[in-house]
Amino acid sequence: MEEILKLNKIADGNALVGKETLHPLVSVIDFSKYNPMKNSRMNIGFYGVFLKDVKDVEMLYGRHYYDYQEGTIIFVAPGQVVGFSHRTEGDYFQPNGWALLFHPDLIHGTSLGKHIKEYNFFSYEVHEALHLSEQEKQIILDCFAKIEIELKRCIDKHSKTLIVSNIELFLNYCIRFYDRQFILREHVNKDILDRFDSLLDDYLQSDKAQMLGLPSVSYCAEQLNLSANYFGDLIKKETGKSAQDYVQTKLIDIAKEKIFDTSKSVSEIAYELGFKYPQHFTRLFKQKVGNTPNEYRMMN
Repeated sequence: MEEILKLNKIADGNALVGKETLHPLVSVIDFSKYNPMKNSRMNIGFYGVFLKDVKDVEMLYGRHYYDYQEGTIIFVAPGQVVGFSHRTEGDYFQPNGWALLFHPDLIHGTSLGKHIKEYNFFSYEVHEALHLSEQEKQIILDCFAKIEIELKRCIDKHSKTLIVSNIELFLNYCIRFYDRQFILREHVNKDILDRFDSLLDDYLQSDKAQMLGLPSVSYCAEQLNLSANYFGDLIKKETGKSAQDYVQTKLIDIAKEKIFDTSKSVSEIAYELGFKYPQHFTRLFKQKVGNTPNEYRMMN
């Protein structure tokens, strides 16, 4: 079995390419300036952002290879497995591109630390990476350069604030660029929405709901080969609703049709839709429709 390197500290990441550690909790690496890397897989204990600048290096994310394009960013959270390999033979290769590494300890007690989980792209799958335009790439590199300038200064009482602020600025730019990417991929997103609708219809009209329970966002995302966070962000951008709200709306629409079948009790309908307890169905129905299922049946 291939060995997975464990990188707990920023210094461990720097050591892979022979870079001096200027700060124990953060590093910016321009790979072209340092030693060749060995084909390897690593479990990292910090946040990593990797910007590719060549075509012939593949990134290993978890157990999957992804030949990502120039100007593509991959986001990796602590505890994830990442690696690099080269198409040509040999254990070592010279990568080109950049990495921003920062340890969770750097952002503890800061605004970024409180909101880091809101940057959902740290848990996107590798095929959901961010693809940059040339102008966007220059903005990202400018953010990296500002962080590098601070790292090369003597550490003082302002260092942490300025470094963390620039990391947060960089991440906020990435939110903007992902919004642009969602818009430009409108035809792809519409296909995903159509497949999502079909998936829900099949699930709720078959016996799957009775066997498996209510359809969850994570189940739907898995069936569509998307990460739950990317799927949720896509649905929000396309519909203005959260994925959970979208599922519940579809659920109530189908429930309304079933309620017209007076041969079935409300409890039977609730079980058919995957509810474990009928009162939960009644509560959700009233929340969404304004009437209980029985009231809606009587009105219609």
